[in-house]
Amino acid sequence: MRPQTEDKATHRFGFIPVSPAGALTEETPRRILSAYEPALAALGGVRWSEEQFLDPAPLFYFLLSGGTEDEVLRLQQYRHPSCPSEPAFLLAHPGNNSLPAALEVLARLQQDEKPGRVFLLKGPEDEEGYRRIAQAVHDLEVRHALRHARIGCLGEPSDWLVASRPSPAVITDVWGPEVVAVDLGELVQAVERVSVDEVPGLAEDLAKRAVSGTTPSAADVEKAIRVYLAVKGVARAYRFDALAVRCFDVVRDLQTTACLALAQLNDEGMVAGCEGDLVSTLGMLWARALLGATPWMANPAQVDEARNTLWLAHCTVPRTIVEDYRLRSHFESGLGIGIQGTLPSGPVTLLRIGGRKLSRIWLAEGRILEAGQSEDLCRTQAHIELAGGSDVGELLRAPLGNHLVMVAGHHAARLADWHRTVIAVD
Repeated sequence: MRPQTEDKATHRFGFIPVSPAGALTEETPRRILSAYEPALAALGGVRWSEEQFLDPAPLFYFLLSGGTEDEVLRLQQYRHPSCPSEPAFLLAHPGNNSLPAALEVLARLQQDEKPGRVFLLKGPEDEEGYRRIAQAVHDLEVRHALRHARIGCLGEPSDWLVASRPSPAVITDVWGPEVVAVDLGELVQAVERVSVDEVPGLAEDLAKRAVSGTTPSAADVEKAIRVYLAVKGVARAYRFDALAVRCFDVVRDLQTTACLALAQLNDEGMVAGCEGDLVSTLGMLWARALLGATPWMANPAQVDEARNTLWLAHCTVPRTIVEDYRLRSHFESGLGIGIQGTLPSGPVTLLRIGGRKLSRIWLAEGRILEAGQSEDLCRTQAHIELAGGSDVGELLRAPLGNHLVMVAGHHAARLADWHRTVIAVD
């Protein structure tokens, strides 16, 4: 997947003016179109004809007046085979019954259980309206990227993920990515093939940047780096955009962990999830694609409803999102390398995908109060207070699964808006 950005200058999209049959040559439709076309072009918009409908770039139907309802539905049906399940973006302006026509079309699409959205430009200089259009273009670019992404599953999802073992077909049908299964034995063989010449430089960087008090031996560090290089090699060979590793089997088979490997790959832009958890890996991939943020996957280890707080903990964390880190052993096994990072205080967003068809999401905003150092939890720990109406008790009453994904900053509205626009909800 290419890096995502919401820089308006990078976007390219099509828009097709729609007017009653034969009216586009008349003065009023031409005047309306000429008023808005320069600003749309400045965003990267290109006026399309029907011959360009096979282009997968985002498309807006610009309803110049009323009486265009049937024509929009015809065009949308013509577009459908090349871009199935694409939301219909309906662009309206204040005059000539443009908005009523757009509302009628969207109502019909929703009756047919098809996604869509109306964008009302209040005038040719409506900067906020154009900003929403640019954001919507980015939304569809992310959708397109997800539908061309490949997620590798190195080993089956861990046995305890009883609510997080979706069919690969569901992931593809609802969110887009192809899921490719790789036997864990292939990873074990790749570890054995790693050249020892690649290890020293990485080991030196890892130790140099860690704070004092590290416990793993040089042999532990070498084993963990070999796993990282092997996982990276497998990901390159299969052209993965993300991967999930059944990491506890790595502990059993190799007497080391994948914690360092997953942290390093996330730092390098390759989304990597633990325990073969495809659902959380998908959530991480979504967050990175839409927000450009480096995500962290962790367990909700403790919940305090009275204070509306929770503790998140995991033995891996991208080193680029922490203030400092120590190298520890893996919490559950006492083997290999776990990373104990200090996450900075500040605003965060938590997310979780779930449901029978992976069409539901849980979103919450809050802030990190402190980092923890408990010896009873996984190594990296964050104490988070929820805010803005988010209720931590929802995790106890209606959880979508175990792991949560965290990103820095407040993005719940942005994520929810994308989800409403792009994903068909149960």
